[in-house]
Amino acid sequence: MDLADLQFVTAAVDAGNFARAALVLGLHASTISRRIARLEDELGLTLFERNRAGVRLTPSGQTVMRHIRRVLAEVDAVKAAGRHNGLGTTGEIRLGLRMPPIGKPLGDLLRCWHGRYPGVSVVQFEMHEREIAAALADRRLDAAFVPSFALWPHAAMLPIYSERLMAALPAKHSLARRKALGWKELSGETVLVEGWGESQAQREFFASLLGRNVDFQSHAASKQYILAFVAAGFGVTLATESQAELGFPDVVFRPISEANASFCVNLVWLPECEEPVVGRFVAFMRDEAKDRGLL
Repeated sequence: MDLADLQFVTAAVDAGNFARAALVLGLHASTISRRIARLEDELGLTLFERNRAGVRLTPSGQTVMRHIRRVLAEVDAVKAAGRHNGLGTTGEIRLGLRMPPIGKPLGDLLRCWHGRYPGVSVVQFEMHEREIAAALADRRLDAAFVPSFALWPHAAMLPIYSERLMAALPAKHSLARRKALGWKELSGETVLVEGWGESQAQREFFASLLGRNVDFQSHAASKQYILAFVAAGFGVTLATESQAELGFPDVVFRPISEANASFCVNLVWLPECEEPVVGRFVAFMRDEAKDRGLL
């Protein structure tokens, strides 16, 4: 028994005789008749009553036919799933994030992607840059959004958008009365940064802007926890404009009037193990970033 035998039976049932079934399939009627007879021998029962008017299923044939249609429907579903996955319109993307996708423009990009490809689930993993690099290499992640200051050598990356930096201050801090700040005003402050063991990319980036003599305090925590410590008066930090849009209790955000107060957010992935859905995701983000003029 093979799949073609089941298709011949279905065609004969739908057509009502072997001749019309053969015409639909582009075969000789003798081929249809011979294959169905062979299947009946294999099953040990008669599927069709044959007469001059055509053919019709026997009671046993009706029982078998229900299973045949179910099998063919499952085969069609497998083929459809293969086509959709090959086109990158269904599946899953395991996405690493160095920063939560809040505010604009990353939140808007992901929302637009989901609206365009609702059949693709996006599973998010918040990690620091060393974890992201290892997870991509081990294929535990398919892609990730990483700030330019946290990129590792030889990463396959695509610049997506630029983020402006803001100063995040305790609400009662004396600098909170200023409309804008420069690096000089912040260099005398205790600056809280995210850092994990040897992963101190954010501190190094902030030091390149503020100077290495600044009092940096690293915390193995996300930006939300850092902002909570800022609110409690432990120091100040630098936040992105998208983070500032959402606000934080007892924290004041002020723009930084320096030309270099920004960084680029990049999409990174492994081209050599790229699935169709990942390729579509990368192309979508590239085209959307270009159309929106995000850089």
